[in-house]
Amino acid sequence: MSLKNIKENKAFKFLTNIFVLIFIPFLIWMLFFDENSYLVHRKFNQEIKDLESTISFYKLKIAEDKATIKKLGDSLQLERFAREKYLMKKENEDIYIIEFDTIK
Repeated sequence: MSLKNIKENKAFKFLTNIFVLIFIPFLIWMLFFDENSYLVHRKFNQEIKDLESTISFYKLKIAEDKATIKKLGDSLQLERFAREKYLMKKENEDIYIIEFDTIK
């Protein structure tokens, strides 16, 4: 294969076009090396998804806490909550905690 045959090849003509010679390095630069590259955008999109899932988790927790606060407006519920959650007791009262052993 001679040099003349290589120059007449369609692929060679396309790759030596001035626009292609400029576009290929530009494309590589924009995809991998620029501060706004595809890789950076992909990382930011993953962070956005993580933060959105965190937001939804905390919104759910806030809704649960609001429901708990609403329940605690009643004095009987407040007393029940304090006894169950914090093991508080009235004076002259004994509390026995029974733990079940599930290991056989």
